Amino acid sequence: MSIVHSDGLGQFQQDNATPHTSRVATKWLQEHSSDFRHFHWPPKSPGINIIEDIWDAMLHAVEKRSPPPRTPMDLLPVLQDSWCEFPPGYLQTLVESMPRRFATLLRARGGPTRY
Repeated sequence: MSIVHSDGLGQFQQDNATPHTSRVATKWLQEHSSDFRHFHWPPKSPGINIIEDIWDAMLHAVEKRSPPPRTPMDLLPVLQDSWCEFPPGYLQTLVESMPRRFATLLRARGGPTRY
């Protein structure tokens, strides 16, 4: 966090998935809580996390490759190329969808969403 946000304004976000709330992860967050702000996320609400959309798009891009990557070393350039091939404005569209995503979450009263 100190490398990416040397200004101290970074926020750590995690989606409260079961692995992220393990004793080890929880202890680490507590021990490092003075190093960054922790953005509290509604439990298990992937519908409002735009990274899920990005991971899905990357997965589809990788699956379309022929031949498919066979090793981690093969995968890295495929991921880099796929990232660069996102249409202009794709990430901005995801960011702009956040108000709708939060409205959906509020309507669901913090419960699961199908955004």
